[in-house]
Amino acid sequence: MTAIQEPVSRAADADVVVSPAEQPYNYVRNELVEPDWRRFPGWKDVTEVQWRDAQWQRVNCVRNIKQLRKLMGDTLEDRFYEDLEADQRDMATMSMLLPPQMLNTMATDSGTDAAATTEAFYADPIRRYMMPVKSDRDAEWPSHPHSERDSLHEAEMWVAEGLTHRYPTKVLAELLSTCPQYCGHCTRMDLVGNSTPLIDKHKLTLKPVDRQDAMIDYLKRTPGVRDVVVSGGDVANVPWHQLESFLMRLMDIETVRDIRLATKALAGLPQHWLQPKVVEGLERVARTAHRRGVNLAIHTHVNHVQSVTPLVAEAARTALDVGVRDVRNQGVLMKGVNDTPEQLLDLCFALQGEANILPYYFYMCDMIPNSEHWRVSVHEAQELQHGIMGYLPGYATPRIICDVPYVGKRWVHQLAEYDREKGISYWTKNYRTGIELEDPEALLRRYPYYDPIATLPEAGREWWAANGK
Repeated sequence: MTAIQEPVSRAADADVVVSPAEQPYNYVRNELVEPDWRRFPGWKDVTEVQWRDAQWQRVNCVRNIKQLRKLMGDTLEDRFYEDLEADQRDMATMSMLLPPQMLNTMATDSGTDAAATTEAFYADPIRRYMMPVKSDRDAEWPSHPHSERDSLHEAEMWVAEGLTHRYPTKVLAELLSTCPQYCGHCTRMDLVGNSTPLIDKHKLTLKPVDRQDAMIDYLKRTPGVRDVVVSGGDVANVPWHQLESFLMRLMDIETVRDIRLATKALAGLPQHWLQPKVVEGLERVARTAHRRGVNLAIHTHVNHVQSVTPLVAEAARTALDVGVRDVRNQGVLMKGVNDTPEQLLDLCFALQGEANILPYYFYMCDMIPNSEHWRVSVHEAQELQHGIMGYLPGYATPRIICDVPYVGKRWVHQLAEYDREKGISYWTKNYRTGIELEDPEALLRRYPYYDPIATLPEAGREWWAANGK
């Protein structure tokens, strides 16, 4: 028999005042706001025309501490710069590259007081993943013992340079290894961006035209592939005429039915996607896709509500207006950034309700080096998935995903077994990757994934201290 707990009424007690229970989350519609970039001393004379110019944004990216000092004037204390320099020297897997648009969404209420501005920068969620400092990192376990540079083993599954055939019907086409901005937690940190003192990056060796020819040739010979994610890096760094040509060639392949353009620049550099030549070219591609029955979408990467500004909404709506079928968001779940239901729901409502960007996935941060301070455990991710259910429309409720090495994307509740003490979950798969076609055990094996050690109970932390290093 199912036990049903009856509600307890105390209204008859004259000394008790019964008040309505509050919802765990209360939705309030907030209008999008473009923060005032003129609050930064280095941009006090920048006009709106300059700010909307993609070339101005690219030229004025902050690439090093010297440029950051020039921008901030006396509004950041030396301790922050020293912390940032220590991280770049000892811990960073990505070099610094911040477009003004992205930097302007940090510490949006900061004033001119150096102590207050410094504290605002330290606390800011976007700063935490776009401009990490050494004190952010986990001092005891900066990296998990099982962390890897190519944590998802994508390069092992290359069928041509930059073309990962990981799933039976889908491929990832990395056209280049650069972005307009570099995220500290980048899952492709072994390839993307400039080398850092800690990481000597791998390089793509083929000329772009030869790389693209090899990709097209493989897809023509592999009719089982119907879905192509065009990425990098970031497609916003591919010269438009090259990107348009590649997309038209993809649509000439009858078996390709879905094309997704991966670009964080929709949020980090929306000015790029508002350039007339890009808008006109995107419309030509979208019309061709519609005529040929191909689903064309843009996938962007927004992790916090502060990033959703009127310019971002304008860029997304412009893409939809010219015929792109969907603009979707694939965020990354990170401590100190978006690891509460309130933070996720605020972001999703801003994306869906104000910018017409569909909340799609939140990936658990991958096990790259020096990422432990960002990562959440599987059970924390499960609790977050539970916490956001029921508020958003069903089609706009994002799935929280664990991208398990050698397995692929799995909803966080799909694990087969979970040792909470040691933080080891085990997952199964229902398809073989290209490197497992001859492996009879691939569909029977249980593949491990590891929680951050700092989230474990004392016994689990002690076990890793004795066995993990």
